[in-house]
Amino acid sequence: MTARVPVAVLGATGTVGQKFVRLLADHPWFELVAVAASDQSAGRSYGEVVRWREPVPLPSRIADLVVQRCAPPLDARVVFSALDAEVAGDIEQGFARAGALVVTNTRVHRMEPDVPLVVPEVNARHVDLIDAQRRERGWTGAILANPNCSTAALVVALAPLHAAFGLEKVFVATMQAASGAGYPGVPSLDILANVIPFIGGEEEKMERETVKILGTLGKGSVTPAEITLSAHCNRVPVIDGHMEVVSAGFREVPSVAAATRALSRFAGPDVVRALPSSPTPVIEIEQRPDRPQPRLDIDRGGGMAVTVGRVRPCTLLDIRFVVLGHNTIRGAAGAGVQIAELLKAEGRLG
Repeated sequence: MTARVPVAVLGATGTVGQKFVRLLADHPWFELVAVAASDQSAGRSYGEVVRWREPVPLPSRIADLVVQRCAPPLDARVVFSALDAEVAGDIEQGFARAGALVVTNTRVHRMEPDVPLVVPEVNARHVDLIDAQRRERGWTGAILANPNCSTAALVVALAPLHAAFGLEKVFVATMQAASGAGYPGVPSLDILANVIPFIGGEEEKMERETVKILGTLGKGSVTPAEITLSAHCNRVPVIDGHMEVVSAGFREVPSVAAATRALSRFAGPDVVRALPSSPTPVIEIEQRPDRPQPRLDIDRGGGMAVTVGRVRPCTLLDIRFVVLGHNTIRGAAGAGVQIAELLKAEGRLG
């Protein structure tokens, strides 16, 4: 792991793009060598065009990088995409055809049968889909995706319960932070002292992505898990942190103690546990009745841990609980970096 892998960020000036830049600035395995953005920004220094909103200074080395167009070639083995979904499809495919491994935060390719939709602790082996993707599409590169920000925390909590007790039904209502809408995001007069009970496409993404991630890998595709999931998504006046209240029904009904034990013991495969971005523990259990809370708990595990609290019986299904995850780290840039680390650890980056 001594030679750092050259990487690039597409959409580097946006909210998630900046998060990628911060996480990659001092990464032990990766060297950020290129940033790309719109044609209006191309040709100027990154420090000149970005409105830097991360809570740490922008490193001068990265500030001096000249912003490039979002088109190959870039001198990078891995390309992280934080592009808007409206423009991402053709651009990401162009980089994959050119030989790059594209790790995307956008929704465009997530549900394509040969594209791995990966949460490394949960379904690390789904990265094997890139072999079929390359074979079928004739690419030397590949596209891999991390899930939607609300899905990311949910599947981490559901995975150990599904493995132990067999999930059948899930009801989830989300309270999603304003940063999930990007910057500037939701207008202040819409979100302050208010709750918006609609996030376009979010419920459908949660329902479809969850069963793909928890599904079974076959030859060239994934068979979705047979879980019925109902999602209700809301935008709330919180800066960072998606909170989700969950009720779950199982084939084998667990006690609260058994469910809590399964959650607290959850860990990914050995190769995932050793990745720089992987938290220990993956799931932090909160016993205090008023926790987790976004303001107090989102930075656990460097923003990569998922906090679960209020595990208790459910009168409608079997078990209910509260889930909290950092939407721009576990649910976006941190997830993408962790996927690339998995590729590196498995020798897929050359």
